[in-house]
Amino acid sequence: MNTVRLTVVARDGVASFLGPGHAIKMLAAACSHNPVTLTELLDYTAPFDADFVEGVRAGLAVFDEHNSAENATAFHTVVQLLSPDRLPPFRVIDELTRSLSLQPVGVGLVLYNLEARRIVQLVNRYGELLRQDRGRIRRGGEPTRLLYTYRLPDDWRILP
Repeated sequence: MNTVRLTVVARDGVASFLGPGHAIKMLAAACSHNPVTLTELLDYTAPFDADFVEGVRAGLAVFDEHNSAENATAFHTVVQLLSPDRLPPFRVIDELTRSLSLQPVGVGLVLYNLEARRIVQLVNRYGELLRQDRGRIRRGGEPTRLLYTYRLPDDWRILP
């Protein structure tokens, strides 16, 4: 299974979502633009795989429509029905969502802390994440011949 949990700590809160293993590198490439909000991170990621980004945005919109910090009953019901490797995107708003946001699935769990400028590979069985690299742009979920490149600024850290 090539799925990974991706958790983003940003100025505007914490969100967690699943993605394909190659999303680890796409989000690192987006971090090279120094985003401070999840919206900015996703904006910078969209040119690499617009379908993936749209799926995350749509999932978070559904979460926001049915849940709040005061009442997350709808999401708690979803958690009872789905396994952790099938959960839709969610925001961290209580202890359950915090716990799930730190639970690896498939090939791992990578945390992107935009304010601290750290990428923490809590579990990464997909492949080595480099400070400077390239990847394939995807269209319709399929890799193309087009490549993107990135180089993380010196103040960003990648932790094991």
